[in-house]
Amino acid sequence: MRTPDRPTRTDPSGPDPRLTSFDRRMLLVALLPASFVVLLLVRPPLFLELWPLSGTSDLAFTFLASIAAAAVASIVWAATQGERRSYGGIGLDAVVIFWPMVAWLVLLPPERGGGLTAMLVGAIATAVSGTWLAWTSMRASRTDPRPTPRLVLVGFAVFLLVLGFAGTAMVLGRPNTVPWPVTRDVSVLIGLVFLGAAAYFVYGLVRPGWSNAGGQLAGFLVYDLVLIPPLMGRVGKVPGYWQEALLAYLAVLAVSGAIAAWYLLLDSRTRLRLPRR
Repeated sequence: MRTPDRPTRTDPSGPDPRLTSFDRRMLLVALLPASFVVLLLVRPPLFLELWPLSGTSDLAFTFLASIAAAAVASIVWAATQGERRSYGGIGLDAVVIFWPMVAWLVLLPPERGGGLTAMLVGAIATAVSGTWLAWTSMRASRTDPRPTPRLVLVGFAVFLLVLGFAGTAMVLGRPNTVPWPVTRDVSVLIGLVFLGAAAYFVYGLVRPGWSNAGGQLAGFLVYDLVLIPPLMGRVGKVPGYWQEALLAYLAVLAVSGAIAAWYLLLDSRTRLRLPRR
C-alpha cells in the first residue's frame, strides 16, 4: 500500500506551508539526537563512566556531537518541506550506520558493561526505526517540483567519493584518516558514520529533486558549525603528517558549508521557509 501523499504543488517557490501530524511527531523524535548532542558536548561524569569505547578523545566526542546535530537539522528540514519522501535519505542513513553497528557491538567484549548494552539497544532501535522510515518514505511520490541545483549535484558526487573512501578506510582501521588520534573502536564508529552520510548523498543523486537534497545540506551546515571551531584551534598544533589532512578536511568543510548556506539561506528558489502550524 502506497504512502498517502499531498497533492502535487504547482507553486515551485517553497514548501507546503502546513505541518502534518507526522511532521510534528518527527520534530519530537529530533529531541533524541538533540539530547545526545548535549551529552557529548557536556560529558557529565555518569555519561563518561557508562561510555563503552575507551580512549575516546575530546575531539572525537565533538565530532560525534556534530553528527548528532546534523541529524537534528536534517529531520527539522524534512519536517518543514511538506513532502514525505524527504525523510527517505534520513532513514537510509540510519540503516547504513546502525545495522552494521549492531553487528559490531555484538562482537565487542561484554565486560564493557551497561554502557555497551545501552548503546546496543539504542542502535537496534534506531536501525529498526530507520528501516521503517526509509521503506515508507522512499515509496512516497514527489510533490515538490523544484530540481536539485547543478552545483549541489556536483558537490554530492564529490562528497560521496570522499566519505565513501574515508569511511571504508576507517572501518578497516587505516591510521591517520582523520586529523586527530582515534582508537580502533572509535575509528570503526566514525567510519560507519561516514558511510551512512555517503548513502544519504547517493539517495540525493539517484532520486534528484530539492526535497531530497536540502536535508543533506542542512545537516552539513550544522555539522560544519559545530566541528570547524575546534579543528581551527588545532591548525599549527598537530604533527606534520596530520597537518595536511587537517587543512584538507577544513577545506572540505568550508566548501560544503558555503554551498549549504547559499542554497538554504540566500537563494530565493530554495531557501528555507518555516511552515505554519
